[in-house]
Amino acid sequence: MSEEQEFSGGNRKRNNVLPLYGNDSMNLNPLILTNIQSSVYFKVTLFQLKTYHEVIDEIYYQVKHLEPWERGSRKTSGNSGMCGSVRGVGAGGIVSSAFCLLYKLYTLKLTRKQLNGLIKHTDSPYIRGLGFMYIRYTQPPADLFDWYEEFLQDEEEIDVKAGGGQTLTVGQLCRQFMVKLDWFSTLFPRIPVPIQKQIEQKLGQYDHKHGIVTNPEPGQRYVPQPVERRDNRNYERDRPPRERDYKDERKHRRSRSKDRRRYDDDEPASYKRSKRSHSRERYSSKSKNYDRSRSRERRRRYEDERASRR
Repeated sequence: MSEEQEFSGGNRKRNNVLPLYGNDSMNLNPLILTNIQSSVYFKVTLFQLKTYHEVIDEIYYQVKHLEPWERGSRKTSGNSGMCGSVRGVGAGGIVSSAFCLLYKLYTLKLTRKQLNGLIKHTDSPYIRGLGFMYIRYTQPPADLFDWYEEFLQDEEEIDVKAGGGQTLTVGQLCRQFMVKLDWFSTLFPRIPVPIQKQIEQKLGQYDHKHGIVTNPEPGQRYVPQPVERRDNRNYERDRPPRERDYKDERKHRRSRSKDRRRYDDDEPASYKRSKRSHSRERYSSKSKNYDRSRSRERRRRYEDERASRR
């Protein structure tokens, strides 16, 4: 074998090795990772699978959705305190077989050829879905568009929700992995802002090149439809505004001073005095005069009693 053939063979081997991005835990949420490593399914069943093809067969038979938790197993409504109902925090549930097998693939250290075999598999869409998810968790953010570009118009459908009810095409799934951080109750690894802008720019160029319309045209705006007025006028908000007649208001406007004088003339003197004593703050001038008159009477009465004692 010549030196050139050895060199080309060495390059092929080096290119077949996939780089791993992030930490040693596959960038998984710590709560999910703990539940995977402590689950009986991962420690017993998946521990017996040693080869790539055995794991592929297990995915084919066991994976029915791509959520991290099994349906109805994770309840955060009962948690209290600062961690109540917070994503990724609090009590865990039963981790799904999809994420257990995803982590099993990570322990096998897949090669580039094996990963391409996953995302182009023809037996089950869930095998492809786990392959795309493996790319999102382990590959450098700058390489994501190169991995997903080929499949952006793939029309194969996959139901990603536990229990069914959320069907996506493979193309929609790949696009969502690039533009969104959330995935049900967990998060994907964050993409740096400059790389995220590059991905969005490449997606825009791809859509323009292939005539894909994902957003409404800039000139089109939402025009609200006129609301029909109700025939029933029982509600205040449906009634037309009433025109104010200031002349009628002047006629019916009451004079408090006249009413007070008219009412005082009909009252007995004792009631007048008690009423004045209770309204000192409102009619301060009257209350002061009334206090002075009372003090004079008391003084006069006191002097008369003192004179009679003498």
